[in-house]
Amino acid sequence: MRRRSRDVALIAAGIALGAAAPGVARTAAGAVLGPAVFDWSRLVATPTPTGAVRQVVRRPTATLRELEIHVTTLDPGRSSHPPHTHPNEELVIVDAGTVETLSAGTWQRVGPGSVIFNASNAPHALRNVGTAPARYHVVNWSTDATPER
Repeated sequence: MRRRSRDVALIAAGIALGAAAPGVARTAAGAVLGPAVFDWSRLVATPTPTGAVRQVVRRPTATLRELEIHVTTLDPGRSSHPPHTHPNEELVIVDAGTVETLSAGTWQRVGPGSVIFNASNAPHALRNVGTAPARYHVVNWSTDATPER
């Protein structure tokens, strides 16, 4: 990955990485997330049927009703989930591997450093089409303007 792409991914993911992860400094349940520094090596990888997930944070911030960040490792040939929608917006930053993403009704192939924006209530999905595990950082947020489920 080029340094610039890596830096963009790290900055976006670093906004709130780790406040809910084991071994990482936490805020009180429901408390507004403030400034923090988080260590990738302390995020616990939890196995899933399709790879692994590192849950990073799920907290309100000063401007967001909820900020949720996780990092998924997706095994080759696997999909994260069937196409679906949700009212919150979502940013996906591909860190490693080759994936196809369903965006605006079209499957598009992208690799490391690519950024995917899933709009509110827009159908989307992601699948690993490479021969190695794919890893991507997911940043979800909701505000008072986010439609209810």
